[in-house]
Amino acid sequence: MSCATATKYDVFLTFRGLDTRRNFISFLYQELVRRKIRTFKDDKELKNGQRISPELKRAIEESRFAVVVVSQNYAASRWCLKELVKIMDFENKDSITVIPIFYGVEPAGHVRWQTGVVAEHFKKHESREKHEKVLQWKQALAAFAQLSGDCSGDDDSKLVAHEISKKMKIFATISNGRNLVGIDTHMKELNKKLDLNSNKGVRMVGIWARGGEGRSALAKYVYQDMCQQFESHCFLGNVKTVSQGRHSAHLHHEFLQNIQRENPSKQTLKNQKVLLVADDVDKLEQLEALAGDFSSFGPGSVVIITTQDKQLLTSYGIKDVYEVEYLTFQKVCQLFRRQFAFKKRDFFAAFQWALCRATNFATECFFSTSGYGKVTDQI
Repeated sequence: MSCATATKYDVFLTFRGLDTRRNFISFLYQELVRRKIRTFKDDKELKNGQRISPELKRAIEESRFAVVVVSQNYAASRWCLKELVKIMDFENKDSITVIPIFYGVEPAGHVRWQTGVVAEHFKKHESREKHEKVLQWKQALAAFAQLSGDCSGDDDSKLVAHEISKKMKIFATISNGRNLVGIDTHMKELNKKLDLNSNKGVRMVGIWARGGEGRSALAKYVYQDMCQQFESHCFLGNVKTVSQGRHSAHLHHEFLQNIQRENPSKQTLKNQKVLLVADDVDKLEQLEALAGDFSSFGPGSVVIITTQDKQLLTSYGIKDVYEVEYLTFQKVCQLFRRQFAFKKRDFFAAFQWALCRATNFATECFFSTSGYGKVTDQI
């Protein structure tokens, strides 16, 4: 798998014009432009026998996100279906992030299982197109429907634009978010430990890994992804460096300066739901210094501590610990299986031995901006 291509556009916007051009898409495009989000709007229709041009393929490949708006007549369009196949191909290669928007259709019923009007559209395609081509379209649409997306109406264009903008900020924070390999798995496992629906006191969760880059990238992603669910939130980065040669009280000042809220104080935070992420903690004294702040947080608050010292978490009594390194190593193994297609057990065993030696290296660069390519090129 190659390294990611440099992006020319933030968003590649694709849709069925018949359903959405004059209403939802018109407002959404204006809102994206207003937010200075570089958007390629594919506003064409494919004629019989016409292929997707190299220029259009390049526009897809050079976009960071593909916003695909699926509506009632989307599956009736050969153009839309051919384009979706190409987009999902890039998505499978991790070279683009797909944001599904379901406009007037049910993701599970209509789109994924292809019932109702979607089934009727495919029935017409089957009478005119080769079976293999229609099957490819069906598979692409089914795979697309399994992605996490939103159901929208005409009044939701600003909300959708806001969500796209939010995702872009997350990606910018971690340099290149689409190379956070296995991020869905990480978030799923972390959410179990975070238990965001709980309102029982302050919940503390540790993120542990020997390497710094993967741990910090994940911490930043988690913070950006969920900070809006809290009344106040703070990301304290490089705690180890910030604390060096300073009194422990300095961390308290850093917290007050960085918390996203007007005039923060213990009194105003006491009954608030607060998110605090402290990255790269390496001493117990640092946790004790911050305890003066997070002990006053309101019910449902979450404190996330990242460190490469697992014993530090244990010593402070943090029982919920997420280990990044193990999942990262498993992902590297999967990568080699896919990329080199080993068929003989003994051949793969040799690589398994080499991978064990490369674990620390993989942890450091797995979340880097060059993603898969950097790992495979240097091991």
